[in-house]
Amino acid sequence: MQEIRCGECHRKLATVRSFIDLQIKCPRCRTLNHLKAPSLLSECPEHLPKKEQTCPSPPLEACSQV
Repeated sequence: MQEIRCGECHRKLATVRSFIDLQIKCPRCRTLNHLKAPSLLSECPEHLPKKEQTCPSPPLEACSQV
């Protein structure tokens, strides 16, 4: 669980489990707080950047990765 606090007066506005896009107006100072979740794709294993495969030996003419 993550606490959401006002960016201006730091009053606790909410406790959330997850969100994509969130707007909360602080009842104390009337600041509109707009929060966006970090990219969910970066946490998903199938969307992680893949390492480029390289040959363990020096490139040869027959190597398919030259």
